[in-house]
Amino acid sequence: MSASSQSAAEALVQRYYEAFNAGDVPAMLACLSDDVAHDVNQGGRRNGKALFEEFCGHMERCYKEQLTDIVVMPSADGRRVAAEFTVNGTYLSDDEGLPPATGQTYTLPAGTFFDIADGKITRVTTHYNLQDWIAQVTGKAA
Repeated sequence: MSASSQSAAEALVQRYYEAFNAGDVPAMLACLSDDVAHDVNQGGRRNGKALFEEFCGHMERCYKEQLTDIVVMPSADGRRVAAEFTVNGTYLSDDEGLPPATGQTYTLPAGTFFDIADGKITRVTTHYNLQDWIAQVTGKAA
């Protein structure tokens, strides 16, 4: 593939993150393939836009997040993209299996890996250090 594939993949992921920061779930969904594979940090794989949208609703209830320092790194062929960023968040509502929410704030380094095909994101795999997050919201050292 060409440099244009690489720049198109980078632009797609940048649109995805702009939509994330704007809280615009429909715009995020527009970046995804219908059968998108979503690998949740510390969780399983969820397949399809409907489950991705459900996950976004859950996240909106429990967290308020903005991503900063986003660096998007596409492969030369534009079929895979890595992104590194900082998550700046507030824990709004209790999330099952996690400590109670009292409006705690947190800042975490994180990364996501994407697969791209036919101008759409076909895989979203996000990673961050859950133990660091827990330490921040509980006030206990990791």
